[in-house]
Amino acid sequence: MNKQSTKKPYLLAITATALMTTLSMTSVATQAAGLGELFSNNSAQQSKFLPVDKAFQVTSSTKATTKGTQLSIAFDITPGHYVYKDKLTLSFPKGINASPFTFSQSPVSIDDPTFGKVPVFTQKTVIATTMITTKNAKAAKNVPVVIGWQGCAQAGLCYPPEKVKTTLNIAVKR
Repeated sequence: MNKQSTKKPYLLAITATALMTTLSMTSVATQAAGLGELFSNNSAQQSKFLPVDKAFQVTSSTKATTKGTQLSIAFDITPGHYVYKDKLTLSFPKGINASPFTFSQSPVSIDDPTFGKVPVFTQKTVIATTMITTKNAKAAKNVPVVIGWQGCAQAGLCYPPEKVKTTLNIAVKR
């Protein structure tokens, strides 16, 4: 039997394994570079997507009324981005009530790749308003409230759900 012919299959197997290892390492490096480019803070290289606080500026304000405390949440939305209407939520302690939100603009319906057909706000400024009261109709001070919301870039990035913590004083109903 020829010694050279028995060595060739092993040599071929070793070469194939080395090639596959090199290709898989290149693929991981390429993927990492791609993610780095997507969110890079390098000033010489602009990120394709804005940070969430640049894409959306969210502020809240309150106003005491005879019906309770009016909470207004303003979204300044950068063009090319949108906020989900149905992802706007409030969390607060037991004993607190909130009326359904009213909005300064009408939402538009889009076919979202993640959630299907959903209402979103694409306008520059949208204000969501609700009335906050206590169940016992008494005033309350420094009530912790968490405002939840989520937005996306039309170019293909959905930001993780965001939470804004605030406190408010609740006026007495008269």
